[in-house]
Formats: sequence, C-alpha cells, structure tokens
Amino acid sequence: MNSEDTMRLAFRTCPLCEATCGLEISLREDAVVRIRGDRDDVFSRGFICPKGSTLKQLDADPDRVRQPLIKRGGRFEPAAWDDAFAHIADRLAPLIAAHGPNAVALYLGNPNVHTMSGALYNRVLIRALRSRNLYSASTVDQMPKHVSSGLMFGHPDIIPVPDIDRSDYLLMLGANPRASNGSLATAPDWPGRLDAIQERGGRVVVVDPRRSRTAKAADEHLFIKPGTDVYLLAAIVHVLFDEGLIDLGPAADHINGVDAVGAATEAFPPERVAAICGIKAATIRRLAGELAAANTAAVYGRIGTHTVRFGTLGAWLVDVLNTVTGNLDRPGGAMFPRAAHEQPRSKRGWSTGRWTSRVGGYPEVRGELPVTGLADEITTPGDDKVRALITVAGNPVLSTPHSDRLDAALGQLDFMVSVDIYQNETTRHADVILPAPPALRRPHYDFAFGTLSVRNVANYSPAVLPAEPGAEPEWRTLLRLAAVVSGLGPDADLDQFDDMVFATLVERAVGDPASAVHGRDATEIMGATAGGRGPERMLDYLVRVGPYGEGYGRQPDGLSLELLRRHPHGIDLGPLRSRIPGVLATASGKVELAPEMIIGDLARLESELARLEAAAAPRNGGMVLIGRRHLRSNNSWMHNIDVLVKGKERCTLQINPEDADRLGLTAEDAARVTSPAGTVTAPVEVTTDIMPGVVSLPHGWGHDLPGIELTVASRRPGVNANVLAGDEIDPLSGNAVLNGIPVEVSPA
Repeated sequence: MNSEDTMRLAFRTCPLCEATCGLEISLREDAVVRIRGDRDDVFSRGFICPKGSTLKQLDADPDRVRQPLIKRGGRFEPAAWDDAFAHIADRLAPLIAAHGPNAVALYLGNPNVHTMSGALYNRVLIRALRSRNLYSASTVDQMPKHVSSGLMFGHPDIIPVPDIDRSDYLLMLGANPRASNGSLATAPDWPGRLDAIQERGGRVVVVDPRRSRTAKAADEHLFIKPGTDVYLLAAIVHVLFDEGLIDLGPAADHINGVDAVGAATEAFPPERVAAICGIKAATIRRLAGELAAANTAAVYGRIGTHTVRFGTLGAWLVDVLNTVTGNLDRPGGAMFPRAAHEQPRSKRGWSTGRWTSRVGGYPEVRGELPVTGLADEITTPGDDKVRALITVAGNPVLSTPHSDRLDAALGQLDFMVSVDIYQNETTRHADVILPAPPALRRPHYDFAFGTLSVRNVANYSPAVLPAEPGAEPEWRTLLRLAAVVSGLGPDADLDQFDDMVFATLVERAVGDPASAVHGRDATEIMGATAGGRGPERMLDYLVRVGPYGEGYGRQPDGLSLELLRRHPHGIDLGPLRSRIPGVLATASGKVELAPEMIIGDLARLESELARLEAAAAPRNGGMVLIGRRHLRSNNSWMHNIDVLVKGKERCTLQINPEDADRLGLTAEDAARVTSPAGTVTAPVEVTTDIMPGVVSLPHGWGHDLPGIELTVASRRPGVNANVLAGDEIDPLSGNAVLNGIPVEVSPA
C-alpha cells in the first residue's frame, strides 16, 4: 500500500493569535506530517505566519503538563483527577466558608480568548465564585478600548474596527501588525492588506517611537515620544474644528456631543503640543487635512496607545477622529462587525465603578479590578484579603506590572489552583495544576475575534487529534471548579450542571423580545440543539439564534453547527456593513461622542501638558522605555518551542546610536536599566530604528526563576521588562502603564 493512501487532511483555524488564519494539516494516522496555510480558507486564503506551523511541536512538547499535579513537600507529584479535585475542595471550601468568596481571586490569561471553553465556561466559574476579585490580561492590554467603546456606543464589546480592505487612508498609532498580526482588528495577512491599500493608490501613515516592520513599509513614518499619542490625536481633532473640516457623514443624525468635543479640545492646538510629542505643528495640521480630504479613511490605535497614562483618552480620540471625519460606520472607515454568534443587547448604556477594590479604591471596570493591585490585595491584612487564587491560562508573574512583587506575594497565599499547560513562572506557586488539552485536541470557534473581524466570516474546526489518555476537556475542568466554589462539591454531576447552565441560557432568550426564539418553548429548543454537552452545544445554539442563523426552523438556509461542519474552510458572510443606529446600546440610542467621564479626564490631560511644558530637563537625557512584539512570539507561553526562539537573540535592549554613544554603550555590552520599580540587565542592540531618548525591551521574557519546567525557554531566558513597570494606571480603565516608563540606562 502506498504510504500516501494513509494520509488525511484536516482543516482548522489557528488559535495562536488574533489573525484567525486557516490551517491545512496533513496527518498520517494520528501523526501530524505537515502544517501549512489553507489556500481555500474564505478569510486567510493560505496566509500563515511562523507560529501556525508549530502546533505539532506544542502538542509534542515534553514539558507540557498532561495530568493533574499536586504539590506535596514542595514538589509536584502526578495525581488522578478525582484526587486533585478532592484536594482542591478540602482546601477551598473551608476557606470560602470562613472568609467569604472575596477571599478567592480569579485571574484569566490571554489564551482564554483563543479557546471555546475559556470563552464560555469561565463565565460559569465567575458566577459560581461570586468574588469581586476578578482580574485578567485585559488590564495590561486593551481595557481602555472597552471603556471608551462602552461609554460611546453603549457596550464595551461594541468596538469599531478599521475597514482596511476598502480604505484609502490609514493612520496607525502604537501598532505593528506586520509583527503582531493585528489586534482588536482581526484580519489574516495584515501585510498583504496594507500593501493592497498602497497598490490601489491609498496611503498608510504610521506613528511610532520605533521604526517597526510596519513603519518601514508605510508611506510615512513619524517618530513620536512614547505616551504622547493622546496629545497628537487631540491636536488633530482641534485642527478639524478650528479649520471647519468637521463632516459627520451618514451617521450625522445619530451622534450627540459634537460641540462639546470641539470645546474640550480647544486647549490642544498643534503649536502647543508639538514639542511634547515630537511632531511638528505643520505636520499635525497636514495629517488633519489628509484625513478630512481622503475619500475613505480610518484611524487605528493599539497597544502603544492603550498601555499609557491616558489610555482611555487615546482610545476615545481615535474614534472621535473616525466620527468627525465622516468615517464612522462607513465602508473604508471604522465599522462594526456582525459576528455569527452575536446576541441582542439591551439599550441601557454602560458604566463603571459598581464596586471598588479593597486596597487602593480602584473602580470596577467590566466586572474586573486592575491586576496592578493584585499583589496588594494578597499582602494587605484585613477583611476580604485575598487568601487563595485561581489562574486560568495566565502567567501574571511575567505579564503584569511590578511582577517581582507579585511573584513574592503569590508565595503568601494559603492556596492556589492553576489551569495551565505548563509549570511556568506563575503556576510554580500553585498547590494544584490542572492541565488543559492542547490546540490540536480540542474543537475551535473564535467567539472573541468574530466580534472584531474586518470581514464577517464564520469558521468551526473540530479536534484534529483524539484526546490523550486520561485527559479531561477544559470545559469540564472549569465546570468542576465552578461546582467546588459554589458548594456543589468535587463529585457534582457535571452533565446535570451543564444542562442547568444551558437551560438558563435558553430560558433567558425565550423571554427576551429581541431574541430569535422569543416565545418559543425552551424545552423544545434545548432538545433540538446539536453538539451534545459542552461548548459545541452552546455554539450550535448561539449561531442558530444569531443574525445569520436558521432560527430553529425559521430560516432553513441559515447557520447552524451542522452547516459550519460542512464548510471546513469557513463561510464568508460578506464585507462589513453600516449598522448605526441598530448596533448602538446607549440609553439615547445615539453615539455619545462626549461622555462625561471622558470629557472630565481632559482636565487631567491639560494639567499634565502644563506640567510637561514647565518641566526641567530630566536626568539621563530623559530616557523612557517601551515594549515590542516579534512575529515568532505570542507573550510568554510560546517561548518553549525551539523553532520559534532559536536564532538571533531577541530579548535585547534597543537603543539609538546617539544615546549609546552618550552613555558609553556598544553592541557588545550589557546595559543596566533602572526604574523606580526595579532593575534589569539586558544585552544591548544599537539601532537607528528607535528614536533618541527611547529604549525598548520585548514583553514576556524572564524565564530564569526557580521551579519552572520550561526546558527550551530556560536556555534562553531573557529578562522580564515588567519588573520595571510600577503601580501607575490609567484611572478610567485601570489599565497598567507599560509604555513611556522613565528609566535610567547605564553600562552593566
């Protein structure tokens, strides 16, 4: 028999970043032979980055946790699932009984948004735990965008994305999609899409303190002082009002607060902010004119504009610019995706601050508290002190500010449980580690990124490989944790629990006049839903009642899980379409361009501007630190795959030649970098790609701590840049300040 006769192909969406590229996987029996881009995928058309081809290595990684581990005598020992959960119940149940649910904190890491179980069943765990101490990677990443969107459009997940496939002009700040593959704007092959803008005669302008891969390929790159994007954006808005260039476009009748925005930005003319942000006033006025004159244009700001002192103001001003140039909700501008699983939203608006943190008084945002404050919640005595922690697919010891302090705080916990595939810098503190299946052994659907996609598509991927012996689906692990913290115990009937969760979802929908199944019999709906138990049943239900769904018989040609199964390359639901006013969830039913909380924060911005204008020259030439991303890296958890980290050292301190000469540094040196929060030593990389006065360290490194089991990562540990980040946050969102950190740099 020819060996080719035993080969089979499987298709799935890559879950390693936000791009959602389709993969074609060749297998011989249950062994992966090759992974390449799926040329028939309706969205990615064969595009793939270096990460996507490494799912085989991730699956085979000998360091990956494959069975529960219980720490005994300071060492992890393999355990049966029942024994692990019995141990968790024995420790958590008395703690909750004695101190209440707020004594248990929950941290959710970035990989959760890349899994069906994380997207659906973490919600069950959150509700079961009933703790106010909920933390996630969102407050070191993107919370400013959720806040500005929630206040402007009525819900924190109603986020407009740049319609780059039809745009003539793209102004991009703090983003490097040629390395990151895009974020909060899901699109496979960002490089090809950016090239297409230029090929059709359009223009791409990149504003960044570093000449990134994206900046090098742009029509224009403007260096900007880190953390000052907000002044540039405010000045562009000022010019548009000052020169009579405001045009609200087709959304004009559905926008409140335009005049208030004009008045609020009067204090930020280009001539005032030019020296602060490092961009000439004439250039700022030219950018404003180009945005106003373009047939279609979009402004897009990402992590460099969010992880700064005025992150929410920056996120808001991006959408203000899209609005006042007539590009909001217009093809080629900033538009609202319509995901296949989207559900109706109530029109009541959105707010923050339903409760505050025990230490620091930080307001709740989207049900979360700033992860910057987690260490203090653990170490500060008093009622509701955090005594136990559950982490799900997160590594906050590397990814959060003042991370050395959090590392020390985790050692003071009474109990800790981690759901993770590695014994890493965070999970080494756990008393129990519960493994999750790797990507190839679980089904996949992008709940998060369908709501952020630059084109409406739907794609479901079944598991490519069978479950490993003794493995548990992640959704059952999360459900069992929920049973423990809610008092049902470690031996609860999980099938019955899951049925109850699903029944609650359906019963709520049949009572909602806006639902596609309003007034229907809930028992009938549940009986007709496919997928068995778990996330596939929920997926079938959500897409059937979604905007393209078959509605349980009402639209026979509509979407269902079965239809998605029959289309392994995905289903193209078409380009983005105008959705205002229907998409809005504000109480007024209109875009609230000037939310009171945001307008109020402009006074803080103006005060800071005045302080900067009067400031004397800082020590050390005013060096500030920024982060950076690399195409082969996705935060900390992919550093244990040899093919992704081999080659030239990437955890380097990038510094401009002028600064290197002034400070006595060369490419053969190591540099000591010190902030008020800490000190690290890193190898020097001298490059003109970074502007004078700025240094850059990548995110997610520092794999040199004792107790980790990361063979590859430990050989190339790098340094943890977040040791240098302090406690400062953007007060509106609670997002950590990770960019624009003042530092001293000297030879090591």
